Amino acid sequence: MLAKVYVTLKKGVHDPQGEAVNRTLGTMGYKGVSDVRIGKYIEVKMSGDNQAEAEAKLDEMCEKLLANTVIESYRIEMSE
Repeated sequence: MLAKVYVTLKKGVHDPQGEAVNRTLGTMGYKGVSDVRIGKYIEVKMSGDNQAEAEAKLDEMCEKLLANTVIESYRIEMSE
């Protein structure tokens, strides 16, 4: 089972890296870009057949280690 975890800063949390990329894109001539937010993408391979159980374990992993839930949100996608 493969889990894909997308971690992004919550709305309202300052993103200096995203702002720097946004400014640089503008200076490179890319017009029309109004906002850039930088996040993390994590892949986790898990054994087992019970998807609900795997999702619960992964949710626990995110809460404890993979995401800083004070300032970040996360989304999980599971596939076989």
